[in-house]
Amino acid sequence: MKHEINHHLTDALLMGYSAGILPEAFNVVVAAHVSLCDDCRARLTEFDAVGGEVVAMGGTAKMDPDSLTRTLAAIAGEPPAPDADVHAARTHADPGVLPQPIRDYVGGDLDAVKWRRVGGGVRQAILPTSANASVRLLHIPAGCAVPDHGHAGTELTLVLQGAFRDETDRFGTGDIEVANEDLDHQPVAEDGIDCICLAATDAPLKFNSMLPKLAQPFLRI
Repeated sequence: MKHEINHHLTDALLMGYSAGILPEAFNVVVAAHVSLCDDCRARLTEFDAVGGEVVAMGGTAKMDPDSLTRTLAAIAGEPPAPDADVHAARTHADPGVLPQPIRDYVGGDLDAVKWRRVGGGVRQAILPTSANASVRLLHIPAGCAVPDHGHAGTELTLVLQGAFRDETDRFGTGDIEVANEDLDHQPVAEDGIDCICLAATDAPLKFNSMLPKLAQPFLRI
């Protein structure tokens, strides 16, 4: 089922993804959103084209004679990594909840997710990515709220099922919220269907109440 997407990625995030300079955790969220959003996918294609032209216009660099041999040897010795590339995520034949970039990390759709309870009926599953940012799936029961919090960095939240509201707007399936240090909010899942989100952060959240602050080191949020 096609959902109308009203909240999109910023140009800065799309350019960062195209240039390969985002943290892995953010790459997963961007790739998942672009796999669902025709608008952002078209904008990303434009940024990819500009980047290609810049590379083509650049000069050639001197390389050691054995550079190719050493590069191929390094590639051969690397284990296969989960594929967060948006170009591998553009088939929509499978009607599951999780886009392909997320399934590559989980190993399947929702039935493959290893959830962990974090309180208030909310569950999470942290995906294995590099240490400079973290990304997790969140399962928020319909009608429930997550603790109110601010941000010490950037938080990207992509809705995969259901919807939530906060002090800024409503975010439905396919929408992405980009939060920074200026935003304090308390997302609340809408009634009717549980809300499933993918959330990436590059700094710990700043919870406003004591209990979440105490649990924060154990929940790795």
